[in-house]
Amino acid sequence: MICDPSLTALFTPPRPVLGRYEVCTTADSIEQALSEGKPGELRDLIEPLEALEAFGTAGTYNRAALSRLYGGTRVRVARRWQQRDDQFFSETLLSPYPDHTLTKLNPGTMVIRWIATRR
Repeated sequence: MICDPSLTALFTPPRPVLGRYEVCTTADSIEQALSEGKPGELRDLIEPLEALEAFGTAGTYNRAALSRLYGGTRVRVARRWQQRDDQFFSETLLSPYPDHTLTKLNPGTMVIRWIATRR
């Protein structure tokens, strides 16, 4: 998985009040990214959504450009969370995902991750 600051800047709040965001991508399918070695277990969590619904309103991305790019194609979306030690992770997985110029859809999966650390 490769984290991309340019995608983070586009699809997450510029100054989160709590925690931090990162946006990472992988060539893996959304099923593979979800299962992490447990094929088929989490397939029911994936839902098809319109692009603007999938990416939400928190980021600074150009909504018209994103809509044109997807052109009616639905984004496959899954959401999950987990807690590890003193950190809480909330993840949104999206497939296919746009490049940072919003001109090309990439196969594979984008993971928008919010991380909060307990103090």
